[in-house]
Amino acid sequence: MAEAPRGTSTTDTPSDGDTRFFGQPWALAHVFGVEMWERFSFYGMQGILLIYLYYSVDQGGLGVDKAIATGIVGAYGGAVYLSTILGAWIADRLLGAERVLFASAIVIMAGHIALAVLPGFLGVGVGLVLVAIGSGGLKANATSVVGSLYSTEDTRRDGGFSLFYLGINLGAFAGALLTGLLQSTLGFHWGFGLAAVGMGVGLIQYAIGRRGLPASARVVPNPLPTNRYALWIGIAIAGVVLIAVAVLVGVIRADNLAVVVIVVTVVAAIAYFAVILSSRRIAPIERSRVYGFIPLFVVSVGFWSLYQQQFTVLTIYSDQRLNRDLFGWEMPVSWVQSINPVFIIILSGVFAAIWTKLGRRQPSTPVKFSLGAIVMGAAFLLFLIWANGGQNTTPLLAIIGILFVFTVAELFISPIGLSVSTKLGPNIFHTQMVALFFLSVALGTAIAGELGTLYDPQNEVPYFSILGVIAIALGVALLLCVKPVLALMKGVR
Repeated sequence: MAEAPRGTSTTDTPSDGDTRFFGQPWALAHVFGVEMWERFSFYGMQGILLIYLYYSVDQGGLGVDKAIATGIVGAYGGAVYLSTILGAWIADRLLGAERVLFASAIVIMAGHIALAVLPGFLGVGVGLVLVAIGSGGLKANATSVVGSLYSTEDTRRDGGFSLFYLGINLGAFAGALLTGLLQSTLGFHWGFGLAAVGMGVGLIQYAIGRRGLPASARVVPNPLPTNRYALWIGIAIAGVVLIAVAVLVGVIRADNLAVVVIVVTVVAAIAYFAVILSSRRIAPIERSRVYGFIPLFVVSVGFWSLYQQQFTVLTIYSDQRLNRDLFGWEMPVSWVQSINPVFIIILSGVFAAIWTKLGRRQPSTPVKFSLGAIVMGAAFLLFLIWANGGQNTTPLLAIIGILFVFTVAELFISPIGLSVSTKLGPNIFHTQMVALFFLSVALGTAIAGELGTLYDPQNEVPYFSILGVIAIALGVALLLCVKPVLALMKGVR
């Protein structure tokens, strides 16, 4: 299929009659596949990252202090979503979403290879930087490409995003399971190596099928003028130098990484909203819709601040508080990360069918966000049933039940947030609006890392109760504001 010229628009989205991929456009299968393998590598690596950092050297780890290790993991997770800004900007101004997606997959694979073959902190530093940059580029643009497959009136959109989310979690389930098994039997670097292999498979699969995507996925909606290339190259070089100097003089350290990412993300989010809202190239109705996205952004931050503790607090909880004995065999710590994807695999199809069946009668996006925050808060309160117990005494069935509630909350916010960001975004900021949603994930993830430093397995009641109540309060507040938020969204539900 011929590509549309830079800066032009195209209407060659698949027709509503294309139902070859489980009732969705066939082109969704290509993006579904690369995202599935990317999540295989991402969650497989992240499932063993924290314990790799804080396990002692004789256990195959690096012996980092547990609080510092938790902050590093939170900062890394936040940096992944923060880097969606870079990927989205390159897509909207230089290359188009589809090309950035493909290049990002290559960078991700290089990062996993670095973690697998480079020793100690060198491998961690190089690997995490590459994976963070690549994952950020892939995430924002994969979502944008999926959005390009549907017209704005196509009621299958939320169902399609839920199916896309199924692919994410198929990869997450298998990745955490297999890398955890290799880590516990052969060592950490074997687990990291398997993540690299998985990303390689995804890259090959996508390279074969990417030509079947619509030309609209390759359009550059707001091309950067050639005479401004030098300016932006200079800004990029200055940014790298600034970060290097901050590390060398001790402003950025391992023990404050999460705080640094939080500050940078807050500044980036405010700046991004300001740039979009002040643009003279967006229509008044588009500007109103961006304002309508702000309360959804705030609730999303609160949700992810709790949800992303699966990779910080829940990992420590699984290591120290969870009874992982299965008929005399001790389950790897990282296998707990496979529980949530199993529920997503089961429930995402159910949710997709419900939204598709209800069509225009389904709850509005603000209501879905409200319910997601409330259910997430309830999940944290469930930890109180087993709070302050002994070493490795919490039954596995309890965590399975809590993660089931996590999953229900997630399905009210994550795929819906991806979908609504493509509907509310102004035309010239299409991919960057998706990046704004991922900025809420970045901020929440970094906050999760910083909160994880406060978790004490011997005094859990204040931790779980306070965070649970805050999340519920956020959800209730949005529920009370549904009508004015919908008014700002101007017909988008």
